[in-house]
Amino acid sequence: MPEEKKDSLPLAQNEFKKIAIIYLLYYHNQSYIDDMVSALKRMTYPKDKIELVIVSNPHPVEGSFVRYLEETVVPLSGKEIPHVTILSQNENLGFAGGNNVGTEWAIQNNFDYVYYHNNDGFFASNALEPLVQAFENDEKIGIAQSLIMLYPETELINSAGNDFHYLGFGFCHGYREKIQNVKLPAIAEVNYASGAGMMVKVDLIKKFGMWNKDFFMYHEDLEWCLRLRIAGYKIKIVRDSIFYHKYQFGRSVDKFFFMERNRHAVMLMFFRWPTLLLLFPIGIILEFGLWLFSIKNGYVKKRVEVYKYWLKWSNWQLWLKKRKYIQSIRQVSDRYLLKHTVSGINFQEKEVESGLVKYVANPIMGLYYWLIVRIFIFW
Repeated sequence: MPEEKKDSLPLAQNEFKKIAIIYLLYYHNQSYIDDMVSALKRMTYPKDKIELVIVSNPHPVEGSFVRYLEETVVPLSGKEIPHVTILSQNENLGFAGGNNVGTEWAIQNNFDYVYYHNNDGFFASNALEPLVQAFENDEKIGIAQSLIMLYPETELINSAGNDFHYLGFGFCHGYREKIQNVKLPAIAEVNYASGAGMMVKVDLIKKFGMWNKDFFMYHEDLEWCLRLRIAGYKIKIVRDSIFYHKYQFGRSVDKFFFMERNRHAVMLMFFRWPTLLLLFPIGIILEFGLWLFSIKNGYVKKRVEVYKYWLKWSNWQLWLKKRKYIQSIRQVSDRYLLKHTVSGINFQEKEVESGLVKYVANPIMGLYYWLIVRIFIFW
């Protein structure tokens, strides 16, 4: 295990809040479980204030992972690690739906905070105290993310917050940058928080809802952060809360469908109609580029599926209903939302880098962003 920061001030006894750690299992890897358990043994936060809530989605081939949990994790429950609750599912509810199962349990059992813990990562021993301190010192924080570092390359950043592109894309900020080269304040506002390691106050979940299960996977963390931001809350990263992530780049056809469908859904839900009208020309230009990208990478069938999806009126009805709710809780302008966006797409992995994006699309989108979007959108 890597060395951890020791410079955060200790919490007073009455400041230790009840935290439910939601650990969603959606594929089987015993080493991930072992890493998580080892990290929880070393936690400095009082273990009697923590509940480890494991939501076990069944694997389509390997089936349930509950037996392994019962044999290796449950015997340690309330002893070497915090108390453990296992919520076994009969079907795969996806990332959002699975996390919601654990969130509902936390609400019903009167927890103060919920921490969402990717199954391929683990905490630094003192990761929770700085998060609680940040929330308790600023009631306008909606979501707070840990500084997510790669593992075993612990000197490299996985996510120092995530970036939101103004046409709906989302990706990690600071990916693979050396932490010693990055000047990061103790607490900083970010475009949105990564669902791989972030904490939310239960009172806000009760007021504004949980993960949007209709996203199923990808961009659901972006949507939730935008939902709280549009309601007037801040999205922060807490530098001294460290979460290590055994990140592996996944390149799948299904991933492309959900990312494309969901980015359109995000834009439809959050931006005002004049904003969408102003973004339409650059969006059409982007479509041509995405078709070339799809042809090159074998995503043509999934691109067609995205079009088919948005040609169904029933799907429009679903997202327009969500839009109506989002607009009803709005406390900030589109100009403010767009202040927390970026103008270019930054590929996380060299294997999918595109010269067309880097040298053609990004300059065009950047020009449009600074000359049109940031100047003319005043509402």
